[in-house]
Amino acid sequence: MAAATMSKGNAPAGIYPPIAKLNPAADPRRMRRIIAEDPEWSLAVVPLLTNLCLQHIVKHFEERPILDELVPDQKAFVLEKLPPSLPLSVTANLISDEGYWKRCCEGRWAVSDVSEYSHSWKRMFFERHLENIIELFIPDVTDPKAVLDVVPLCQNYVRRLKISQLLPPIKEPPKFDEDDASDSASDVGNDRPSMDHFDFRILLDKLTNLEELQLVYGVKGCGMNFEWNLFEFTFRDCEFLAKALKSCKSLKVLRINQSKVDDEKCRMLMSYLLDHPSLLELDLSHNLIGDRGARAIGKLLNRSRLERLDIYDNQIRGSGAQALAHALSKNTSLLYLNLRLNRLGDEGGQAVAQALLKNGSLQNLNLGANELTEPTATAVSHALVQNSTLRSLNLSCNRLGVDGGRVLEEGMSHNSSLLECDIRLTDVGLEMRSS
Repeated sequence: MAAATMSKGNAPAGIYPPIAKLNPAADPRRMRRIIAEDPEWSLAVVPLLTNLCLQHIVKHFEERPILDELVPDQKAFVLEKLPPSLPLSVTANLISDEGYWKRCCEGRWAVSDVSEYSHSWKRMFFERHLENIIELFIPDVTDPKAVLDVVPLCQNYVRRLKISQLLPPIKEPPKFDEDDASDSASDVGNDRPSMDHFDFRILLDKLTNLEELQLVYGVKGCGMNFEWNLFEFTFRDCEFLAKALKSCKSLKVLRINQSKVDDEKCRMLMSYLLDHPSLLELDLSHNLIGDRGARAIGKLLNRSRLERLDIYDNQIRGSGAQALAHALSKNTSLLYLNLRLNRLGDEGGQAVAQALLKNGSLQNLNLGANELTEPTATAVSHALVQNSTLRSLNLSCNRLGVDGGRVLEEGMSHNSSLLECDIRLTDVGLEMRSS
């Protein structure tokens, strides 16, 4: 018992282990006035309450967007931290910071040339976003609400739409039963779905700032799935588009290329564009427009404010060119006319040249590749003697011949306003081309 009552300090070695004398200074935790759960905690890295609030705003921006109430420095902090994936319903009409929209564009498209959009990243984003929706719109499958929901968000920023494809409806393969073998082919054809494309009537009148519209009724990259009906601009398409164009009062530039626009469709479009308040440029190149369509365009010339007209690579012949020339002789606004790659012949070429005797506004005329010969060269020469407004003339890829070249040279010698005359591949001779 005496051994049991012996103090620990006098205990023999091996019975009680020695206890080292503790030094409080050796344990930093014992020297702190505040002991945190995190051993690396320090007063020096405690975030400011302002930063904590801003981080909370960023984290919950979608549910409760707070931006305009912040001072500039705080607003810049929040905008830098916001993710580009936020819904457009939240950001479209709230965020105007170009840095944010630049991140949105670069995160979505590999190529982003903001110079084509007046150096506005926000405009680029909404124009390309709407273009993508329209180009992937499948009639009878895609809900039009997908387009209409975006309109209130982008209508203030969209000034140009370049639609490079328009998809037709999905055509399901026909199903045949043995019992139907006696049906005629005409009965089967009547059940085909409509091939009409996106209806622009639901959109254009709502884009109050739209100034330029470029359309191609076709499919990009169809590859081995090629079918002619993928490139069919139907009459209903044309009618719907024409009505939509009439309602778009701000439109200045219209381009419809490679869309099989023929005479009937051209006449439909022109009838709705008459007296349009703002249209300045019209491009219907690479289509199937003939003389009847040309007459409709001629009527538009003097019932519009057109300054530029491109109708190259069509099927306009002499009578169509005469109708255009008649309108040109009375026109006072057109500055640029491109009739290249048509079939005017000397009948049409001489008519256009004679119109230059009365027209006092046209500055650029392209008659290249139109089967023109010496009589047209003579008519152009006579026009150059009197005309003082034409600055550029293209007669390339015609068979003017050596005599036609001499006549042209004589006319140009009396003209002091023409700055450029293209006579390549016209057989005028080396002397004329060198002069």
